[in-house]
Amino acid sequence: MSIEKTYQPETIETKWYQTWEKNAYFKPSGHGEPYCIMLPPPNVTGSLHMGHGFGFTLMDVLIRHARMSQKNTLWQPGTDHAGIATQMVVERQLNAKGTTRHDLGRDAFIEKVWEWKQESGGNITKQLRRLGASLDWSRERFTMDDVFSKAVQQTFISLFDEGLIYRGNRLVNWDPELLTAVSDLEVINETVEGHLWHIRYPIVDSTDYLVVATTRPETLLGDVAVAIHPEDERYQSLIGKHVQLPLCDRTIPIIADDYVDPSFGSGCVKITPAHDFNDYKIGARHQLTPINIFTPNAHLNDNAPLAYQGLERFAARKKILADLEKEQLLEKTEKHALNIPRGEKTNAIIEPYLTNQWFLRCQPLAEQAISAVKNGDIRFIPENWGKTYFQWMENIEDWCISRQLWWGHRIPVWYDDHGKAFAGHDEADVRTRYKLNANITLTQETDVLDTWFSASLWPFVTLNWPNDPKDFNTFFPTQVLVTGFDIIFFWVARMIMMSLKFTNQVPFKEVYITGLIRDAEGHKMSKSKGNVIDPIDLIDGIDIDSLVKKRTYGLMQPKQAERIEKSTRKEFKDGFPAYGTDALRFTFCSFASFTREIRFDVNRLGGFRNFCNKLWNASRYVFMNLGEQTDFTAKPTVLSLPDKWIISRLHDTIAVASEHLAHYRFDLFAHALYDFTWNEFCDWYLELSKPILVKQGQIADILYGTRHTLLSVLETLLRLLHPIMPFITEEIWQRVSPLLGEHPESIMLAEYPIYDKTCVDKTIEDEFEWIKAVITGVRTIRSEKNIAPGKLLTLQLKLGNQQDREREAHYHDFLKTLARLEKIEWLTATDKVNDASSFFIGELELFVLLTGLIDKDAEHARIKAELTKLEKEIAFIQGKLTNPQFAEKAPIEVVAKEKARLSELELKQMKLRGQVGL
Repeated sequence: MSIEKTYQPETIETKWYQTWEKNAYFKPSGHGEPYCIMLPPPNVTGSLHMGHGFGFTLMDVLIRHARMSQKNTLWQPGTDHAGIATQMVVERQLNAKGTTRHDLGRDAFIEKVWEWKQESGGNITKQLRRLGASLDWSRERFTMDDVFSKAVQQTFISLFDEGLIYRGNRLVNWDPELLTAVSDLEVINETVEGHLWHIRYPIVDSTDYLVVATTRPETLLGDVAVAIHPEDERYQSLIGKHVQLPLCDRTIPIIADDYVDPSFGSGCVKITPAHDFNDYKIGARHQLTPINIFTPNAHLNDNAPLAYQGLERFAARKKILADLEKEQLLEKTEKHALNIPRGEKTNAIIEPYLTNQWFLRCQPLAEQAISAVKNGDIRFIPENWGKTYFQWMENIEDWCISRQLWWGHRIPVWYDDHGKAFAGHDEADVRTRYKLNANITLTQETDVLDTWFSASLWPFVTLNWPNDPKDFNTFFPTQVLVTGFDIIFFWVARMIMMSLKFTNQVPFKEVYITGLIRDAEGHKMSKSKGNVIDPIDLIDGIDIDSLVKKRTYGLMQPKQAERIEKSTRKEFKDGFPAYGTDALRFTFCSFASFTREIRFDVNRLGGFRNFCNKLWNASRYVFMNLGEQTDFTAKPTVLSLPDKWIISRLHDTIAVASEHLAHYRFDLFAHALYDFTWNEFCDWYLELSKPILVKQGQIADILYGTRHTLLSVLETLLRLLHPIMPFITEEIWQRVSPLLGEHPESIMLAEYPIYDKTCVDKTIEDEFEWIKAVITGVRTIRSEKNIAPGKLLTLQLKLGNQQDREREAHYHDFLKTLARLEKIEWLTATDKVNDASSFFIGELELFVLLTGLIDKDAEHARIKAELTKLEKEIAFIQGKLTNPQFAEKAPIEVVAKEKARLSELELKQMKLRGQVGL
């Protein structure tokens, strides 16, 4: 049995994924405890980005671990129809051919979208396969497929019948380019340097005026009041009076409201309920009628004075400011930083806009959803995100669920000639349900449902609810939702509400909230910043010219492209090498702490690619040292100290790693496996095995014990690592497992390692730590003194205790071999040591003789430098222990630990001083 000399991920990744999928290893086994995770459905228009790669990797780690833990495991895949994004993609294609969706008509346009979906809508699922995601692709769902569409309709109709869905004229986020309402998540707030205009509002029947400061002077045409704080003494006498609205032939009242901040501007605020969310609430409190002054495409409508009608909003602003100045109503203009809301898809400035939309009453649904988290039916991880959830849920407002699009779930409502609404699956169903005569004309609603509405049904509809109870009864509620904190409101909370409403169960037992991936400097990754990284480029590699082209493609501003190209070439002068999927997955896991933001440093990938190489080369070493034997099914009867030590450490690692994964500490899980693999198995155990494997005349039982341990520990380690690194572990495991007896077809189906406390021997571990300390001490001195590795040294030991003497005698040969020693000798307490470098293990003092090897003056200088460092550390600890704040408030065990450390340092200081005659 052998293994190729060089690890080449590109040659094994595609091969193994195709094998897994072909053999249906991703499907539930049908046996064991159910374990299900729903893939948060990526947009059908999407491609894999770093956030996807990060979150999907963590999910796959959990899924692979559950599958290997013999659970009935399902990772449910699917994509979201992404109403706005998909419609925009297809519209751009039509525009490029000189046509529009309106030229085609609604039905023909929808057919074009479906055509696009069949041809190009599966890009992200291909990329998920490259990432190694072990989803059951045979169950793939799409939020516009027939099953989903029927469930969405039924849900809407039920909520409508209960009066929880209604149509109303309310303020929404409006994109004047898309001509649709959009959700808060699709609004990006941009901080810019703007202006604050101070405008005079003449008081009726007075020569005086109020000064109102605004960042949007064009909206004054829709003002319905001026508000002041009820306790603002400057304006008490004016409450209830009126002002003349500038440039308009109407007056508006002066009202008092606690919302007003008396310290901002003049303390007077214009109230425009149709164009500001806060003003809308104030207007409702004071029963003021909103006045909408905009058309859907943000031009001024007939409610504005004739002089401004038809003007685009910013052209109207320019004219209004000029007219205010002409009328001497513009008191002053000052610079002011403000947030500009822009549409995520169009970059258009979003308008708060008063329009008829469909809404879902959320308050009746929120109470049970709040209780589900408070009583522990659902647990947020980390727990602090529960507070965020409660804060939003306890102040929840009605949800605008309609969108003015063609692509999406068309709202199942029909209107009669009087505008009365009827809900049903189709027109025939409406007539039957409401007993409507055939002569009554019905017209279907043209709006579609917000994409988040269908997404809120994802956990249970994907399991064939309400049609086929088998999968639903098996896998629902699901185990855990893995998602970012930015959609707790938009998706997590709504899934909980809808699931409790329609299934009377929570949709998932746990919600693991990940941090958001940023670049190495902590900036959000975006096309405009030019810092986007494609995970596939990290897997396959990309040259710098291709990377620059990718980052600058489609940018409208040449200067922006120049800046991005310059920064990209500076940061990644050669582009990205091919790191492979396993290295990328390990990197993602290593970053997955409980922090809010995660800075992704590409340089870390190199270290994890080296880790893959280390594991590969360690496996080659094992195969090269098995001799001619190919059957290792028999358990060894004799184990050496290194064998016993590595088995004990392996089971310690299994316990620690399993505990970390159970608590979603992927970073600590990865670290535990990395440390054991690199430091203990590869660096220490493989080296310790060499004297046994190469020694002539070695006892056969001892030799078999070491070879069996090499092989069995490697096999167990591969299973430990498999959830993070599926490809390299499968490739090596397929060669290892046959040597140990019967085995499943794939490592995916093998049992995840289980902690066995009988394999843990703390005495052996303590003894081995002593051996490591001796070897490390000698190697450190050899390195510091620049002594050739092949030069045999003399080690002298002094003081110590009986246990030190027993250990040295027992492991004498090991120490000589691994520390490259010519001899080891004990000194008496009174023996003087000259021309040597020392180190300490507890009370044991160890000397490496340096006669003829180094400069004696340089060694004295080194010891004095070490004494200087010691004195600073001793002074620091003494300062802590004499500080009442620490001594009285720190835990007893912490104080005791500091005192023990101080004693240890003072003993070392005394011995070093003796060596230089101080």
